[in-house]
Amino acid sequence: MTMEFDNNLPIYLQIMQYIKKQIVTGTLQAGDKIPSVRELAAELQINPNTVQRTFQELEREEVVETKRGLGRYVTSEERKIMTIKKEMASELLERFLTGMQELGIEEQDILSIVADAVAEGKGGTTHE
Repeated sequence: MTMEFDNNLPIYLQIMQYIKKQIVTGTLQAGDKIPSVRELAAELQINPNTVQRTFQELEREEVVETKRGLGRYVTSEERKIMTIKKEMASELLERFLTGMQELGIEEQDILSIVADAVAEGKGGTTHE
């Protein structure tokens, strides 16, 4: 795993987002074991306490679950994974809409821009 950290956001939050993204994209599947605190801390070259905090937050959000003596695993609840996916999509949409509104683009024009982009296959799903 390679990550470039943003100095303006706590590292544990960035790791949480990274792990959630791996889950919703299927890189980490429901029920998969996630690396241990020590493994991930060594891999990312960060303090193990930061990874521990990340995992505690993921457990609190029920994204991962601890199996005593075995380690941490991605939740096996598909509904929870879909909820995470919707939350991440909502955050992206909010940032997009805020940016468009800051540019002074009207709602109807935003819809038109999005419809055109989807029709043209923009947004990383092009098949050129």
